Amino acid sequence: MLWLEAVWFVAGLLALVVGANALVRGASGLALTFGLSPLVVGLTIVAFGTSAPEMAVSTNAVLGGQTDIAVGNVVGSNIFNVLFILGVSALIVPLVVHHQLIRQEVPIMLGASLLLLAFGLDGRIALWEGGALLTLLLAYTTFLVIQSRRQTAAGQSSEFDDELHPPGADAWDSSVWVQLGLIAAGLGLLVLGSGWLVDSAVAFARALGVSDLVIGLTIVAAGTSMPEVATSITAALKGERDIAVGNVVGSNTFNILGVVGLSGLVAGAQGLTLAPSLLNFDIWVMLAVAFACLPVFVTGREIARWEGAVFVGYYVAYVAYLILAAQQHAAIEAFSAAMLGFVVPLTVITLLVVWLREPRDRLPR
Repeated sequence: MLWLEAVWFVAGLLALVVGANALVRGASGLALTFGLSPLVVGLTIVAFGTSAPEMAVSTNAVLGGQTDIAVGNVVGSNIFNVLFILGVSALIVPLVVHHQLIRQEVPIMLGASLLLLAFGLDGRIALWEGGALLTLLLAYTTFLVIQSRRQTAAGQSSEFDDELHPPGADAWDSSVWVQLGLIAAGLGLLVLGSGWLVDSAVAFARALGVSDLVIGLTIVAAGTSMPEVATSITAALKGERDIAVGNVVGSNTFNILGVVGLSGLVAGAQGLTLAPSLLNFDIWVMLAVAFACLPVFVTGREIARWEGAVFVGYYVAYVAYLILAAQQHAAIEAFSAAMLGFVVPLTVITLLVVWLREPRDRLPR
Protein backbone atom coordinates (compact mmCIF):
# COMPACT_ATOMS: atom_id res chain seq x y z
CA MET A 1 0.00 0.00 0.00
CA LEU A 2 1.34 3.41 -1.00
CA TRP A 3 0.28 5.13 2.25
CA LEU A 4 2.34 2.66 4.25
CA GLU A 5 5.35 3.24 1.99
CA ALA A 6 4.84 6.99 2.51
CA VAL A 7 4.98 6.45 6.28
CA TRP A 8 8.25 4.51 5.94
CA PHE A 9 9.64 7.19 3.61
CA VAL A 10 8.90 9.97 6.12
CA ALA A 11 10.27 7.84 8.96
CA GLY A 12 13.46 7.21 6.98
CA LEU A 13 13.82 10.90 6.17
CA LEU A 14 13.40 11.90 9.83
CA ALA A 15 15.91 9.26 10.91
CA LEU A 16 18.44 10.59 8.37
CA VAL A 17 18.04 14.21 9.52
CA VAL A 18 18.21 13.38 13.23
CA GLY A 19 21.06 10.93 12.69
CA ALA A 20 23.09 13.43 10.68
CA ASN A 21 22.60 16.12 13.32
CA ALA A 22 23.68 13.73 16.10
CA LEU A 23 26.69 12.60 14.11
CA VAL A 24 27.80 16.17 13.33
CA ARG A 25 27.37 17.33 16.93
CA GLY A 26 29.14 14.33 18.44
CA ALA A 27 32.01 14.30 15.93
CA SER A 28 32.48 18.07 16.13
CA GLY A 29 32.60 18.00 19.91
CA LEU A 30 35.02 15.08 19.93
CA ALA A 31 37.31 16.78 17.42
CA LEU A 32 37.37 20.00 19.44
CA THR A 33 37.96 18.02 22.63
CA PHE A 34 41.12 16.59 21.05
CA GLY A 35 42.35 20.01 19.97
CA LEU A 36 41.33 20.33 16.31
CA SER A 37 40.60 23.92 15.31
CA PRO A 38 36.98 24.97 14.65
CA LEU A 39 37.95 25.74 11.04
CA VAL A 40 39.03 22.15 10.42
CA VAL A 41 35.84 20.89 12.04
CA GLY A 42 33.68 23.24 9.98
CA LEU A 43 35.25 22.46 6.61
CA THR A 44 35.43 18.71 7.16
CA ILE A 45 33.15 17.19 9.80
CA VAL A 46 30.27 19.67 9.49
CA ALA A 47 30.30 19.79 5.67
CA PHE A 48 30.92 16.06 5.31
CA GLY A 49 28.53 15.16 8.11
CA THR A 50 25.62 16.83 6.31
CA SER A 51 26.43 14.51 3.38
CA ALA A 52 26.31 11.40 5.57
CA PRO A 53 22.71 10.60 4.48
CA GLU A 54 23.82 10.52 0.82
CA MET A 55 26.61 8.10 1.74
CA ALA A 56 24.30 5.88 3.78
CA VAL A 57 21.57 5.79 1.12
CA SER A 58 23.93 5.24 -1.83
CA THR A 59 25.89 2.48 -0.06
CA ASN A 60 22.67 0.77 1.01
CA ALA A 61 21.30 1.05 -2.53
CA VAL A 62 24.43 -0.60 -4.00
CA LEU A 63 24.17 -3.44 -1.49
CA GLY A 64 20.52 -3.85 -2.52
CA GLY A 65 21.32 -3.83 -6.24
CA GLN A 66 19.72 -0.43 -6.96
CA THR A 67 22.80 1.23 -8.48
CA ASP A 68 20.64 3.78 -10.35
CA ILE A 69 19.49 5.18 -7.01
CA ALA A 70 23.07 5.15 -5.69
CA VAL A 71 24.51 7.36 -8.46
CA GLY A 72 21.31 9.28 -9.16
CA ASN A 73 21.19 10.28 -5.50
CA VAL A 74 24.64 11.91 -5.73
CA VAL A 75 24.04 13.68 -9.05
CA GLY A 76 20.57 14.82 -8.00
CA SER A 77 21.81 16.01 -4.59
CA ASN A 78 24.56 18.12 -6.16
CA ILE A 79 22.06 19.74 -8.54
CA PHE A 80 19.59 20.27 -5.66
CA ASN A 81 22.27 21.72 -3.38
CA VAL A 82 23.32 24.47 -5.79
CA LEU A 83 20.07 25.35 -7.53
CA PHE A 84 17.54 24.91 -4.72
CA ILE A 85 19.46 25.39 -1.44
CA LEU A 86 21.64 28.29 -2.58
CA GLY A 87 18.68 29.74 -4.47
CA VAL A 88 16.33 29.71 -1.49
CA SER A 89 19.09 30.94 0.86
CA ALA A 90 19.84 33.86 -1.50
CA LEU A 91 16.14 34.72 -1.65
CA ILE A 92 16.20 35.04 2.15
CA VAL A 93 19.30 37.26 2.15
CA PRO A 94 21.95 37.94 -0.54
CA LEU A 95 24.83 35.54 0.12
CA VAL A 96 28.35 36.89 0.43
CA VAL A 97 30.91 34.60 -1.20
CA HIS A 98 34.34 34.43 0.44
CA HIS A 99 37.28 34.83 -1.93
CA GLN A 100 38.68 31.44 -0.83
CA LEU A 101 35.57 29.73 -2.20
CA ILE A 102 36.05 31.39 -5.59
CA ARG A 103 39.79 30.77 -5.80
CA GLN A 104 39.98 27.31 -4.21
CA GLU A 105 36.84 25.43 -3.17
CA VAL A 106 34.72 25.95 -6.31
CA PRO A 107 37.59 24.95 -8.67
CA ILE A 108 38.09 21.80 -6.56
CA MET A 109 34.36 21.03 -6.84
CA LEU A 110 34.58 21.59 -10.62
CA GLY A 111 37.59 19.27 -10.84
CA ALA A 112 35.76 16.55 -8.92
CA SER A 113 32.73 16.91 -11.23
CA LEU A 114 34.90 16.63 -14.34
CA LEU A 115 36.66 13.59 -12.89
CA LEU A 116 33.33 11.86 -12.26
CA LEU A 117 32.36 12.50 -15.87
CA ALA A 118 35.71 11.16 -17.13
CA PHE A 119 35.47 8.02 -14.98
CA GLY A 120 31.86 7.39 -16.01
CA LEU A 121 32.21 7.79 -19.78
CA ASP A 122 32.61 4.02 -20.19
CA GLY A 123 29.31 3.45 -18.37
CA ARG A 124 30.65 2.42 -14.97
CA ILE A 125 32.80 3.42 -12.02
CA ALA A 126 35.45 0.70 -11.71
CA LEU A 127 36.83 -0.55 -8.40
CA TRP A 128 40.13 1.33 -8.85
CA GLU A 129 38.27 4.51 -9.79
CA GLY A 130 36.26 4.35 -6.58
CA GLY A 131 39.51 3.92 -4.66
CA ALA A 132 41.05 6.88 -6.52
CA LEU A 133 38.11 9.12 -5.56
CA LEU A 134 38.42 8.18 -1.89
CA THR A 135 42.19 8.77 -2.01
CA LEU A 136 41.58 12.25 -3.42
CA LEU A 137 39.10 12.93 -0.61
CA LEU A 138 41.76 11.98 1.95
CA ALA A 139 44.30 14.25 0.22
CA TYR A 140 41.79 17.13 0.12
CA THR A 141 40.98 16.75 3.81
CA THR A 142 44.68 16.62 4.72
CA PHE A 143 45.26 19.77 2.66
CA LEU A 144 42.46 21.58 4.53
CA VAL A 145 43.91 20.55 7.90
CA ILE A 146 47.40 21.82 7.00
CA GLN A 147 45.99 25.03 5.52
CA SER A 148 43.82 25.77 8.55
CA ARG A 149 46.71 25.18 10.96
CA ARG A 150 48.73 27.76 9.06
CA GLN A 151 45.81 30.20 9.23
CA THR A 152 45.38 29.54 12.95
CA ALA A 153 49.09 30.07 13.53
CA ALA A 154 48.79 33.37 11.67
CA GLY A 155 46.05 34.44 14.08
CA GLN A 156 43.13 34.26 11.66
CA SER A 157 39.83 33.59 13.39
CA SER A 158 37.31 31.05 12.19
CA GLU A 159 33.75 31.88 11.23
CA PHE A 160 32.77 28.38 12.38
CA ASP A 161 33.66 29.02 16.04
CA ASP A 162 30.35 30.62 16.99
CA GLU A 163 28.46 28.15 14.81
CA LEU A 164 29.84 25.18 16.72
CA HIS A 165 29.93 26.88 20.14
CA PRO A 166 27.36 29.67 20.17
CA PRO A 167 27.58 32.10 23.10
CA GLY A 168 25.55 30.96 26.07
CA ALA A 169 25.12 27.41 24.78
CA ASP A 170 25.09 24.64 27.35
CA ALA A 171 27.84 22.05 27.51
CA TRP A 172 25.73 18.94 28.01
CA ASP A 173 27.71 17.21 25.25
CA SER A 174 31.16 18.19 26.53
CA SER A 175 31.85 14.69 27.89
CA VAL A 176 33.78 12.33 25.61
CA TRP A 177 31.34 9.51 26.42
CA VAL A 178 28.34 11.64 25.43
CA GLN A 179 30.10 12.58 22.19
CA LEU A 180 30.84 8.92 21.42
CA GLY A 181 27.21 8.08 22.20
CA LEU A 182 25.99 10.76 19.79
CA ILE A 183 28.26 9.40 17.07
CA ALA A 184 27.03 5.83 17.63
CA ALA A 185 23.37 6.91 17.71
CA GLY A 186 23.83 9.05 14.60
CA LEU A 187 25.41 6.21 12.64
CA GLY A 188 22.68 3.80 13.74
CA LEU A 189 19.91 6.18 12.66
CA LEU A 190 21.64 6.77 9.31
CA VAL A 191 21.78 3.04 8.63
CA LEU A 192 18.13 2.51 9.60
CA GLY A 193 16.86 5.63 7.85
CA SER A 194 18.72 4.90 4.61
CA GLY A 195 17.22 1.42 4.45
CA TRP A 196 13.68 2.70 4.99
CA LEU A 197 14.14 5.53 2.49
CA VAL A 198 15.58 3.35 -0.29
CA ASP A 199 13.01 0.57 0.14
CA SER A 200 10.06 2.97 0.12
CA ALA A 201 11.47 4.95 -2.83
CA VAL A 202 11.82 1.75 -4.88
CA ALA A 203 8.23 0.81 -3.99
CA PHE A 204 7.04 4.27 -5.09
CA ALA A 205 8.92 3.96 -8.37
CA ARG A 206 7.42 0.58 -9.18
CA ALA A 207 3.88 1.62 -8.19
CA LEU A 208 3.97 4.85 -10.21
CA GLY A 209 5.83 3.40 -13.17
CA VAL A 210 8.77 5.79 -12.68
CA SER A 211 12.35 4.55 -12.95
CA ASP A 212 14.65 4.14 -9.96
CA LEU A 213 16.92 6.75 -11.55
CA VAL A 214 14.23 9.47 -11.61
CA ILE A 215 13.27 8.71 -8.00
CA GLY A 216 16.94 8.89 -7.01
CA LEU A 217 17.46 12.17 -8.88
CA THR A 218 14.45 13.87 -7.28
CA ILE A 219 12.78 12.50 -4.14
CA VAL A 220 15.75 10.65 -2.65
CA ALA A 221 18.19 13.42 -3.61
CA ALA A 222 16.04 16.12 -2.00
CA GLY A 223 15.43 13.94 1.07
CA THR A 224 19.09 13.19 1.73
CA SER A 225 19.92 16.90 1.27
CA MET A 226 17.69 17.96 4.18
CA PRO A 227 20.71 18.47 6.53
CA GLU A 228 22.24 20.83 3.94
CA VAL A 229 18.87 22.61 3.64
CA ALA A 230 18.66 23.08 7.42
CA THR A 231 22.30 24.16 7.77
CA SER A 232 22.38 26.66 4.89
CA ILE A 233 18.98 28.26 5.48
CA THR A 234 19.63 28.56 9.24
CA ALA A 235 23.03 30.09 8.53
CA ALA A 236 21.45 32.57 6.09
CA LEU A 237 18.80 33.57 8.63
CA LYS A 238 21.50 34.10 11.29
CA GLY A 239 23.61 36.20 8.93
CA GLU A 240 26.41 33.61 8.69
CA ARG A 241 26.35 33.72 4.91
CA ASP A 242 29.80 32.23 4.32
CA ILE A 243 28.64 29.03 6.04
CA ALA A 244 25.52 28.86 3.86
CA VAL A 245 27.63 28.83 0.70
CA GLY A 246 30.62 26.87 2.01
CA ASN A 247 28.43 24.05 3.31
CA VAL A 248 26.96 23.46 -0.15
CA VAL A 249 30.29 23.58 -2.00
CA GLY A 250 32.00 21.31 0.55
CA SER A 251 29.11 18.84 0.55
CA ASN A 252 29.11 18.62 -3.26
CA THR A 253 32.83 17.81 -3.28
CA PHE A 254 32.32 15.14 -0.62
CA ASN A 255 29.35 13.64 -2.50
CA ILE A 256 31.51 12.96 -5.55
CA LEU A 257 34.78 11.96 -3.91
CA GLY A 258 33.39 10.23 -0.82
CA VAL A 259 29.93 8.89 -1.68
CA VAL A 260 30.65 7.77 -5.25
CA GLY A 261 34.10 6.55 -4.19
CA LEU A 262 32.75 4.36 -1.39
CA SER A 263 29.86 3.14 -3.54
CA GLY A 264 32.37 2.13 -6.23
CA LEU A 265 34.35 0.11 -3.70
CA VAL A 266 31.22 -1.52 -2.26
CA ALA A 267 30.11 -2.50 -5.79
CA GLY A 268 33.24 -4.66 -6.03
CA ALA A 269 34.92 -5.99 -9.16
CA GLN A 270 31.86 -5.51 -11.40
CA GLY A 271 31.97 -1.78 -10.75
CA LEU A 272 29.21 0.77 -10.32
CA THR A 273 27.01 0.81 -13.44
CA LEU A 274 25.78 4.19 -14.72
CA ALA A 275 22.49 4.48 -16.61
CA PRO A 276 22.78 5.84 -20.20
CA SER A 277 20.33 8.67 -19.44
CA LEU A 278 22.52 9.70 -16.52
CA LEU A 279 25.54 9.99 -18.79
CA ASN A 280 23.63 11.64 -21.63
CA PHE A 281 21.85 14.29 -19.57
CA ASP A 282 21.95 14.45 -15.76
CA ILE A 283 25.73 14.45 -15.21
CA TRP A 284 26.00 17.21 -17.81
CA VAL A 285 23.37 19.22 -15.91
CA MET A 286 25.37 18.71 -12.70
CA LEU A 287 28.51 19.89 -14.50
CA ALA A 288 26.75 22.94 -15.97
CA VAL A 289 25.39 23.86 -12.55
CA ALA A 290 28.86 23.58 -11.01
CA PHE A 291 30.36 25.81 -13.73
CA ALA A 292 27.50 28.29 -13.30
CA CYS A 293 28.75 28.94 -9.77
CA LEU A 294 31.86 30.76 -11.04
CA PRO A 295 30.23 33.67 -12.93
CA VAL A 296 27.47 33.99 -10.33
CA PHE A 297 29.93 33.98 -7.42
CA VAL A 298 32.35 36.38 -9.13
CA THR A 299 29.77 39.10 -9.92
CA GLY A 300 30.15 41.30 -6.86
CA ARG A 301 31.27 38.28 -4.80
CA GLU A 302 27.71 37.60 -3.73
CA ILE A 303 24.64 35.67 -4.84
CA ALA A 304 21.96 38.32 -5.31
CA ARG A 305 18.27 37.67 -4.78
CA TRP A 306 17.55 37.70 -8.52
CA GLU A 307 20.30 35.12 -9.05
CA GLY A 308 18.77 33.00 -6.29
CA ALA A 309 15.40 33.22 -8.06
CA VAL A 310 17.08 32.09 -11.31
CA PHE A 311 18.62 29.10 -9.49
CA VAL A 312 15.26 28.03 -8.03
CA GLY A 313 13.55 28.52 -11.40
CA TYR A 314 16.11 26.30 -13.12
CA TYR A 315 15.61 23.57 -10.50
CA VAL A 316 11.86 23.63 -11.07
CA ALA A 317 12.49 23.39 -14.83
CA TYR A 318 14.90 20.46 -14.32
CA VAL A 319 12.36 18.49 -12.26
CA ALA A 320 9.63 19.32 -14.77
CA TYR A 321 11.81 17.96 -17.57
CA LEU A 322 12.45 14.72 -15.66
CA ILE A 323 8.73 14.21 -15.08
CA LEU A 324 7.82 14.97 -18.71
CA ALA A 325 10.59 12.68 -19.99
CA ALA A 326 9.55 9.85 -17.64
CA GLN A 327 5.96 10.08 -18.94
CA GLN A 328 7.14 10.57 -22.56
CA HIS A 329 4.81 13.56 -22.64
CA ALA A 330 4.08 15.25 -25.97
CA ALA A 331 5.18 18.62 -24.51
CA ILE A 332 8.76 17.49 -23.91
CA GLU A 333 10.06 18.72 -27.29
CA ALA A 334 8.48 22.18 -26.94
CA PHE A 335 9.70 22.46 -23.36
CA SER A 336 13.27 21.52 -24.34
CA ALA A 337 13.24 23.94 -27.28
CA ALA A 338 12.05 26.81 -25.07
CA MET A 339 14.71 26.13 -22.44
CA LEU A 340 17.62 25.69 -24.87
CA GLY A 341 16.55 28.30 -27.41
CA PHE A 342 15.41 31.11 -25.11
CA VAL A 343 15.77 30.70 -21.34
CA VAL A 344 19.37 29.44 -21.16
CA PRO A 345 20.80 31.94 -23.72
CA LEU A 346 18.95 34.82 -21.99
CA THR A 347 20.44 33.81 -18.64
CA VAL A 348 23.96 33.58 -20.07
CA ILE A 349 23.65 37.00 -21.73
CA THR A 350 22.32 38.55 -18.50
CA LEU A 351 25.19 37.15 -16.43
CA LEU A 352 27.71 38.34 -19.03
CA VAL A 353 26.28 41.88 -19.02
CA VAL A 354 26.29 42.01 -15.21
CA TRP A 355 29.87 40.74 -15.09
CA LEU A 356 31.07 43.29 -17.67
CA ARG A 357 29.40 46.14 -15.78
CA GLU A 358 30.84 45.01 -12.43
CA PRO A 359 33.53 47.36 -11.06
CA ARG A 360 36.93 45.69 -11.36
CA ASP A 361 37.84 46.49 -7.75
CA ARG A 362 35.00 44.31 -6.46
CA LEU A 363 36.16 41.23 -8.31
CA PRO A 364 38.49 38.76 -6.54
CA ARG A 365 42.17 38.90 -7.34
